Amino acid sequence: MGLKVSKFGGTSVADAIQLGKVKKILDSDSERRYVVVSAPGKRYSDDNKITDLLYLCKTHIEHNVPYDQVFQVICDRYRSIEMNLGVDVGLQKHFEEIRSNMVSGMSTDYIASRGEYLNALLVAAYLGYDFVDSAGLVRFDAKGRFLYEETNEALRDELLKHERAVVPGFYGSYPDGRIKTFSRGGSDITGSLVAKAVGAQVYENWTDVSGFLMADPRIVKQPKPIKAITYKELRELSYMGASVLHEDAIFPVRQDDIPINIRNTNEPEHPGTMIISKVPEHLHDDTIITGVAGRKDFTVIGIYKNMMNAEVGFVKRILSILEDYDISFEHLPSGIDTVSVVISNQALEGKLEDIIEDLERKLNPDTIDIMSDMALVATVGCGMARKLGVSARLFGALYSAGVNVRMIDQGSSEMNIIVGVGNADFENAIRAIYKAFVEKEQ
Repeated sequence: MGLKVSKFGGTSVADAIQLGKVKKILDSDSERRYVVVSAPGKRYSDDNKITDLLYLCKTHIEHNVPYDQVFQVICDRYRSIEMNLGVDVGLQKHFEEIRSNMVSGMSTDYIASRGEYLNALLVAAYLGYDFVDSAGLVRFDAKGRFLYEETNEALRDELLKHERAVVPGFYGSYPDGRIKTFSRGGSDITGSLVAKAVGAQVYENWTDVSGFLMADPRIVKQPKPIKAITYKELRELSYMGASVLHEDAIFPVRQDDIPINIRNTNEPEHPGTMIISKVPEHLHDDTIITGVAGRKDFTVIGIYKNMMNAEVGFVKRILSILEDYDISFEHLPSGIDTVSVVISNQALEGKLEDIIEDLERKLNPDTIDIMSDMALVATVGCGMARKLGVSARLFGALYSAGVNVRMIDQGSSEMNIIVGVGNADFENAIRAIYKAFVEKEQ
């Protein structure tokens, strides 16, 4: 099929046993030449992720709490992997360097990134691949803004020098060499950037699930798998809580129309889910929707003012107030005399009263209503726009389940319908929608 980039998540590289599976996967296809790895994840339910332990070390140092015991757990974990893989990368010198940098005040980003760095060294030695550090290649400007074109050029120029290479995910660097990380799960982004840089035919994202499911299995019993999904659909579902893939990993490969294949390291024969620009007919299911997902804990600020539509710049002033508090909104459904701003509770923490005061003073609205403890549920599918009665079926299902819909928002593409419900109705809403669109069609 052509050159492939394979990214392996934390559970896939958690220990030597898992890394043995990784090696078999790579050895089975010579086109899998570039590998991106996360830090070791959990080996069992009560285990710790290495990245979490590294963050804990930093917290202990900042609060003058002894960190040696936590750091020793990290060192022992890597020594165990090194011994069981039968490789020697001189871990002790790396541990001493990291310890020295931690106590001298190195940034949280630097400390957190060492999980991927150390793991990539071990995996490269185990596979016999070259180690290529992402620092200096994945580039950010002095303000921490990601530099897309510079990164693509740097990765391409460096990786073309290597027939096979292992690259640590999750981090890059500022112009002065200081480490800068992506948000959690950012190794997915690194894999996507590498795939674009080398012109991969496929970007494989190996994890502990066999692709995407049409709903959260913790809410819906045995939801159907998704064989293929478009970039746009995935963006909507990822944003709304479907967490198999970091939502920002889509953009680099989407531009070059590189498919993403979500695969299961523990079930490598399963084809997983293909993420592509357009789903071919032979992969289409009969279901209208592609999936249903959502998130809890939002607040909706409903602003009503008579003749709002005639007041130039009204919405702009709302957004300006939010900007003053460094808050971004999730959705902005509106009518002639009303506009609602949907904001996550986490972003609003400790700021709501001040924001309301500013809105009242600067906008002089007739009323402001606050709806807290809201959940958003998104029903997503490119096929929804071509079908009659989708909205009727959706809202009929919610009515039958006794779910009160408190907000409705539909994108201009007609690819998704978002409803706001109370947190207490969240799971019932997802089950009702899934049953209406999937179970009745089986």
